[in-house]
Amino acid sequence: MTIKAILFDCDGVLVDSEPATFVLLQQELSAHGLHLSMEEMERLFIGGTMEKLRQTANALGAGLPPEWVGEFYEKLYAHLRQGTPKMPGIAALLDRLDAAGVVYAVGSNGHRRKMEATLGQHPALWARLKDRLFSGQELGCPKPDPGLYLHAAAFLGQPPEACVVVEDSATGARSALAAGMRCFGLVPPGGSDHARETLTKVGAELITCLDEIPARIGLA
Repeated sequence: MTIKAILFDCDGVLVDSEPATFVLLQQELSAHGLHLSMEEMERLFIGGTMEKLRQTANALGAGLPPEWVGEFYEKLYAHLRQGTPKMPGIAALLDRLDAAGVVYAVGSNGHRRKMEATLGQHPALWARLKDRLFSGQELGCPKPDPGLYLHAAAFLGQPPEACVVVEDSATGARSALAAGMRCFGLVPPGGSDHARETLTKVGAELITCLDEIPARIGLA
């Protein structure tokens, strides 16, 4: 079926927010007695909700109280506002999709406030996306629940089979595939073997940059 809609994850797909997030998270967990490498945090936490992260960290001995999630979010928003670059190629890709009449939306496990803190640093990008942002936590269907992407597709008026999701985590890819959509797994050059392996294992089609997408959906 002809692809008529692209659904983007936010962190690691639209904005390069994950390195800064993991630096802050590593500091927070160390302060609570849990010392993890960046690779271990990626394996354990990427793609999930902050509450799920808290539970996993506590199972490993961190002892994070329930109120830690809200406190960490406030620190994270301030941290991200110091500078979060957009991913290479996103503006050109949206131009290409607009020209072809392919609609798009954003589906993230993060709250809208987090998306505002990152995407909002890029006025042109924010203007295109601010009215089509969907949070799995706020909708009550965080990834890997397929409900987030099904909701975004319904908003765009497209059936699942006409949609492609762009993700950077296996959790997000499972959400997309469970919704009956194709999924591109974005692993840039220098990306982790863990991301590459887990995205492949769940059935995502690997890409190394956003520039590959037009050809993959038949626009080239």
